This record gives sequence, C-alpha cells and structure tokens, in this order.
Amino acid sequence: MTQDVQSIQLNSASAIAKFFKKSEAHWHSQRRYYSLPDGKPQEYVSQITVRFLPSGSPELIHLAELHQLEDTQILTFGSAVEWESSNTKAKGKPSRGSTIFGVLGNILYRDRGFATKNPVTAHFYLRDAETLCLRTEYNSSVFEEEIKHIGHQYRTRQTIISRAGEQQMIGQYLETRIE
Repeated sequence: MTQDVQSIQLNSASAIAKFFKKSEAHWHSQRRYYSLPDGKPQEYVSQITVRFLPSGSPELIHLAELHQLEDTQILTFGSAVEWESSNTKAKGKPSRGSTIFGVLGNILYRDRGFATKNPVTAHFYLRDAETLCLRTEYNSSVFEEEIKHIGHQYRTRQTIISRAGEQQMIGQYLETRIE
C-alpha cells in the first residue's frame, strides 16, 4: 500500500511539473550514440535551451491543434526545447532544431519524434522525484528514454532505440547546466 501511495505522489501533476521546471535551463550536452551490434560510437556536443510552458501558452495550444485535441487548452504544462548540435569528429554544419512537449495525465505530446517530423505521443512516469522515464512508439520503432537530474548542476539521459524487437542504438548523454 505504501508503494502505491508513493507512486501516486510521484506521478501527480505537481511532481511532474516540478521535474519539468527543474529542467528549465541552458544545458551543455555531451552525447554518444552506439550503433548495435558493432557498438561503433558517434559523439556530439549540443547547446540546449529548455523553457517551461504553462497551460494555455501559445506553443501548447498549437501542439493540441497538431494532435487534433478537441480542447486546445487541455495540456497542463510542457516544455519548449531548442538545440544546436555538432558531431565532434565530422566537420560539417551544426544541426539546429526545436521541439515542443505537452503533458496530459501520463501522456507526453510532442510536435515531432526522434526520427520523424510528425507529432507523436509517449507514455511516461517518474521512477523517483529526479528520474523521468518515457516510452515512444512509431514506425515499428520503440524509443525508451530516461532523464535523471543529479543535483542542480547535472542531468543524464539515456535512450534505447529498438526495431522489430531488436535494440538498434543506445544514446548516452551528460548535460551540464550553464549559469
């Protein structure tokens, strides 16, 4: 019974909003992707900006419209994320992008996915007050992600990408808050 109460408290809207608010910052991200089965790594660095979005913000209203939700004010909060990334070994133009996340219950609405520009949804939960876990499925692929705050200054992320039941890639990230 105690575990059920803890689970409800962890996954309350206020606990999840607190996690999203704690993510609001400018981050320097170092990440490595391992293609499986060979494990050959690719390394990137990124500058990431995360803004908290309250209910009713124009970005969340637009996101609700993209997902064809009847009530465009229904998303309780979310985040706007912008990034600029560079491959540390390959010379080339940095990639830039942005995405919007909106929360309703235990569903995370996104304006785009990791490997698609189409709107997607993910199911999520807080494993503990500092760790958000989510699962996104589309185009025969599964993306399992974990984002963990480590104190105020750092967070780690891990992504496992699978297709047809086989793991294809692992992404690991260390992000440092830029003050």
